Amino acid sequence: MHDLVIRNAALVDGTGSPVREGVDIGIDGHLVGEIGAGLGPGRREIDADGRLVTPGFVDIHTHYDGQATWDPWLEPSSPHGVTTVVMGNCGVGFAPVRPDHHDFLIELMEGVEDIPGAALSEGLTWGWETFGQYLDVLDRREFAVDVGAMIAHGPLRAYVMGQRGADNEAASSDDIAAMARLVGEAVAAGAMGFSTSRTITHTAMNGEPVPGTFAAEDELFTIGRALGRAGKGVFEVAPAGVAGEDLVAPKNEVDWVCRLAADIGRPVTWLMLQNNFAPHDWKELMARSAAAQEAGHRVVPQVAGRPFGVLLGLQTGRHRFADCPSFAPLRERDPAAIARAMGDPDLKTRLLAESRQQVARLAESNPLAAHVADAFDRTYVLGDPVDYEPTEADSIAGRAGARGVDPLDEYYERLRDRDGMAMLLMPFLGYAEGNGNALHEMLTHPAAVLGLADGGAHANFICDASTPTWMLTHWVRDRTRGPRLGLPDVVAKMTSQTASLFGLTDRGVVAPGRRADLNLIDLDRLRLRSPRLVADLPAGGTRLLQDAEGYVATVVAGQVTREHDEFTGVTPGRLVRS
Repeated sequence: MHDLVIRNAALVDGTGSPVREGVDIGIDGHLVGEIGAGLGPGRREIDADGRLVTPGFVDIHTHYDGQATWDPWLEPSSPHGVTTVVMGNCGVGFAPVRPDHHDFLIELMEGVEDIPGAALSEGLTWGWETFGQYLDVLDRREFAVDVGAMIAHGPLRAYVMGQRGADNEAASSDDIAAMARLVGEAVAAGAMGFSTSRTITHTAMNGEPVPGTFAAEDELFTIGRALGRAGKGVFEVAPAGVAGEDLVAPKNEVDWVCRLAADIGRPVTWLMLQNNFAPHDWKELMARSAAAQEAGHRVVPQVAGRPFGVLLGLQTGRHRFADCPSFAPLRERDPAAIARAMGDPDLKTRLLAESRQQVARLAESNPLAAHVADAFDRTYVLGDPVDYEPTEADSIAGRAGARGVDPLDEYYERLRDRDGMAMLLMPFLGYAEGNGNALHEMLTHPAAVLGLADGGAHANFICDASTPTWMLTHWVRDRTRGPRLGLPDVVAKMTSQTASLFGLTDRGVVAPGRRADLNLIDLDRLRLRSPRLVADLPAGGTRLLQDAEGYVATVVAGQVTREHDEFTGVTPGRLVRS
């Protein structure tokens, strides 16, 4: 008798093969035991009734490094079919660490990834110094998903070099040797790899770039060779060209990334997003990566499933009027009360005038920032259910034109929608031409892997951890502005392909002997709702969560962790070591 049998499923097994209808899946312990038709009984049975069964989704770009020490649920990723997360990305993390550097690493994570510092200060358990000890702490915890971690350049440099490392001074040969040794020890202990950031906009709370941002090639290559000697682990790079007007076309970055992959013999994954200043450069960079792969080197661009941008609204407190003097009395009220108060015509007149004055003053010192603030043609109503591929008519400028009103007036009124719970989306990357065509090309390119969901990060600005749900609702089912993606291909992108990059060969495919991490999904009913702000972090910290509807069940290690879009309370997830 099987422990669990899922009957009559439409199986999308994660390999990219066509959907198989009428399939039974028998689970024994934490593994898939048998797949076929008319299997024997199970201690528990679930009738899939023709719904999809997929492998659990493997999200390789998250930032739960602190949250994992206190939170078993790891939202916002887990409600979206994610059963394995990899954290420690972008050169930030919490190990290794000296006892007097706790605050430094908290401020670094808060600055780079917008995770409230007070929440980290109260929630982090600490109790480690080395990366291996950090993994041991995680190994004693239970989660709703499996968790893997990379060692990050920021804490590593600060640990070895002290203030010199934090200040991005050049590393000596002894410094570099020490960092390489610690990376080798971390990977031997179970680190999934090493990450670094070259992105100048990745800064700590004091404005200083992440330690390692300007590291010389000998430092990066020597650390990478530690992965090569270990024969495992991924080298992850947030490159210099990810964001910003002065960071266009990071072609030299891709050159050294390709040389690094050839030198160390390990996968090197780097973050690639379309920018507004050179919107077609990504094609050349993708071609270079593909050429490196053809030469036998694993240079893997990590691409996004939707535009990268900030969310604006009354509930987050981030919007055009937040710093206006006349808005100050409203700041402590709930969104519905703010929306009602903003219905006062006199208050509206004052707020519109004050906002225009503020942007005019900003234009004198920072014309680019003022231009962004007035980018009503690139600010969209997100909706509920959400739409991350909005049209020009969905923009604030488009809606204002249709109504014959000033765009700032339209912006004001749309903030008040849905009793103040409305959200506006301002894409910064991945939407340069106002459509998802570039994203479609990236997602279908054989050289790329899906990532960049950033679960646990940018807690009050962004909620892209719901990308797996968006991949299914939009790219597979609903897209009308261009070609869609095939269901088997999308599932493979989120399962076997991401798992394979990190050497997680026990998952990502539904097959006998593989780990029983599964999703049972009602694709016809699947919906992605608007993000909502909650204050459930330690110290009352806030973050955005995003609900989904249509996940009938999520199974981790053979146990049902979520059923009908709710947690069941069981936590079979554990630390995954390389």
